[in-house]
Amino acid sequence: MSLLRRPRGWAVLLTLAGVLLFLRLGVWQLHRADEKEALLRRYAAAAEQPVREFAAADAAPPAVDVLPHVRVRGEYLPGREYLLDNPRHDQRGGVEVYAPFRPQGTERLLLVDLGFLAGNGTDQTPQLPPLPGGTVELTGFYQPPPGVGFEMGGDALARQQNWPKTSIYLELGDVAKDLGASLYPRVLALEAEPASIYTREHTPDFSAMPPARHRAYAFQWFTFAVVAVVMFLFLHRKRKAQRGDLR
Repeated sequence: MSLLRRPRGWAVLLTLAGVLLFLRLGVWQLHRADEKEALLRRYAAAAEQPVREFAAADAAPPAVDVLPHVRVRGEYLPGREYLLDNPRHDQRGGVEVYAPFRPQGTERLLLVDLGFLAGNGTDQTPQLPPLPGGTVELTGFYQPPPGVGFEMGGDALARQQNWPKTSIYLELGDVAKDLGASLYPRVLALEAEPASIYTREHTPDFSAMPPARHRAYAFQWFTFAVVAVVMFLFLHRKRKAQRGDLR
C-alpha cells in the first residue's frame, strides 16, 4: 500500500525543477573550488621551477596551465607605460603598471607587468619611477595576459594622447595597435623585489572566496535539494484516518 497521495503534476514539476537547479548550483560551486585550487597549484609549481631563457620558453609555446619561470635581456621603451585600473590587491585603490620591453635580437615587444602601485586610482595618476635605461636582465613568470571584458566606448587607449595611458581592461591587441608593433602573446610578471616601489603578488587573491567557501556553498545547495524532496514527501503523505472519518 502506498504511503503517498497521488501528487498533482505541477507539484512534481516544481519540485523536480528546484532539485535540478540546486544540484546544478552545487556542482558548479564544486567546479569553481577545483579550478581555484588548480590555479593556486599552478602558481606554486611555477615558483619552484628553475629559471629558463625566455627565447627557449617562447620557441616551444607553453601549455595553458604552465607558467614558465624565465630570464630575458633587452631594453624598456621609456615613457610608454600602461595603467590597469582594476587590480585586486587587498581591495586597495591603485593601479597595475605595465611597460613594453624589447628582448635582444627581436623587434617584437614583450609587455612587462611591473607590479601594483598603491594610490587613488587613475583619477590621480601616480608618479611612476623612471624605468632603467640600457640593457637590463629581467626575471619573472611568463603568464597569460590579464583577463579582458566588454569596455563601454571601445578602445580607451586610442582616445588618449598622453602617457601613461589608462584602461579598466588591457587587451594585448589594443596595446599592439597603440604601439604600432607586434607583441608576444603573454606578459612577463616580474618577481618580487624588496627594494621595489611596486607590490608584486602575482598569485591570485582568493581570500574573499577561497575554495573552501565554494565547497561550503555547494553543501548548502545540495542540502536545499534534499529539503525540497523531504518537503514534497511530507506534503503528500497519507494522513491516518481519524475516528470521526470512520462514521
